[in-house]
Amino acid sequence: MKAILSQRLRQAAEQHRAADPGADLTLSLQDLLRLHGESSLAVLLMLLAVVSVLPVAGAGTVMSVGIWVVAWSWVRARETLSLPPRLGQLALNERWSGRCLHGLAWMYETSQRCLRPRWAWLSHEGTRAWWGVWIGLMGLVIFVPLPLGNVLPSLSLVLLSLGWMFRDGMALLLSTASGLAGVAYGLSMTHLAWVWITPYLDLNTVSRWLQNGL
Repeated sequence: MKAILSQRLRQAAEQHRAADPGADLTLSLQDLLRLHGESSLAVLLMLLAVVSVLPVAGAGTVMSVGIWVVAWSWVRARETLSLPPRLGQLALNERWSGRCLHGLAWMYETSQRCLRPRWAWLSHEGTRAWWGVWIGLMGLVIFVPLPLGNVLPSLSLVLLSLGWMFRDGMALLLSTASGLAGVAYGLSMTHLAWVWITPYLDLNTVSRWLQNGL
C-alpha cells in the first residue's frame, strides 16, 4: 500500500509540473488528502504537520486547531476523521503545491527504505493515549508564534505518523526527541523574550497589576 501511495503522489507531482501554464495548479488540503485514497488518522496528522511548516499566512495557527482535533480522536482510538470544510479548503499556491507533492512522494519513498516494524510496544494500542497527549502538546507548540518554532514539533508529528503507520518504534523515539527539542527551543525563545523586555517594564506598575488581580 505504501509503494502504491508513493507512486500515486510521484505521478501527481509529475503531472503538476507538466501541466499547462493556464491550468489551476493550486492544491487544497482536501486535495492532498484525496490523493491518499482511504486515509487514516495518521495520514491526516502527517498532512497537517507538513502544511503547518509551509510559508502560508496563518497556516500554523489553523493547522494547530486541526492537530488538537486529531489528538482528541487519537485518544478516543478513532481510526478516521472527516476534515472540517474550512480546514480542507486551505489552499497552497502553485509553487508550494508542487513542492508539497514532491516532498510527500520523497517522504514515502524514503520511509519504505528506512522504516520497518520494530519495538512494537511503542506502537501498541496501550500507548495510544500517551501519543494523543503528545500530539496535543506539539499542536500547542506549533500554535505559539515563535520564529521557526513550528519546525521541530511538525517534524515530531511527521515521524509519529510514519512510525505509527509502519509500526516502527525507532521513528516514534525520534519523534519524542525532536518534540522535546522543539519544546526546549520554545521555552528558550520565551525566556530570551522575557529577558529582553523586562528592562522596559515598569516593575511598580506590574506589581500593582498583580496585587489588583490584573
